[in-house]
Amino acid sequence: MNLPPLNAVRAFVAAARHQSFTLAASELHVTHSAVSRQIKVLEAFMGVRLFDRRIRQVSLTVEGLRFYAQADAALKQIAVATQSVMGQAPARIVRINVRPSFAVRWLIPRLPNFVARYPGIEPHVLTDTLPPDKALDSFDIAIRRGHGGWPASIELRPFLEDAVCVVASPALLAMHPIDTPNDLATLMLLWAKSRKGDLDAWQSHVGVDKIVPSGQMQFDHVHFVLQAAIDGLGFAVVPITLASSGIASGQLRCLFPELRMPVTRYYYGIATDAGSEAQLFSEWLDHELLKHKNAF
Repeated sequence: MNLPPLNAVRAFVAAARHQSFTLAASELHVTHSAVSRQIKVLEAFMGVRLFDRRIRQVSLTVEGLRFYAQADAALKQIAVATQSVMGQAPARIVRINVRPSFAVRWLIPRLPNFVARYPGIEPHVLTDTLPPDKALDSFDIAIRRGHGGWPASIELRPFLEDAVCVVASPALLAMHPIDTPNDLATLMLLWAKSRKGDLDAWQSHVGVDKIVPSGQMQFDHVHFVLQAAIDGLGFAVVPITLASSGIASGQLRCLFPELRMPVTRYYYGIATDAGSEAQLFSEWLDHELLKHKNAF
């Protein structure tokens, strides 16, 4: 049976559906050039041209239209057959142990990407403030800061480097412009019990005068602090990892980005009895790490 490469067919069908290599690349989580290469492979295999390529535009040839109609239907049939078998198979689960703020502010906003890439694997997020070696529930992967509190059997892998910065909402800053660190005294300080010393440590590290905020609000966890900052209640000195989704979405602004204070980096560990799902999640974490480095 002389079958074309399946990945090339998937790339072709996505590009044909969108009439765009760029949109196809976004759907498949690959680069524009990867889609272009796959389609060239398919055209070479079939010996026909499937797309007419123009500047910033592609369109299907007659042969491309004919192949798309049948290839799209064939891929859908494969998906139906796969789902039918998977529906009868045991659920594939990866259990991820993280602190609540990391779950809400870093992991969960990125999980749709993992689910899209591995639709057959269910991520179960277990939030816990205890260190991994005292976790109440078993896990496949745990993510924490530093080397302390890990079971001796787990090999640690370096993950996110981190630093704290000052954040506030654009709406608040529009009403109360902040040009220098001393201007923060006009705003309310938002802080979490678990990171109550960050403002003093940051001031000492970057060498600014002691700031006396107009008031203070305390919260149990950093994700509550960040939500309060997004809602315009005041400013916060928080880890960039936890503020990254808010900064990327425009809900928060990092003030004085050049004045950052490094803090303990994150590590992740895989349980010795974890299945292949954990290895796939590990590879996805490494991919997200590269994206985080490029963004910040």
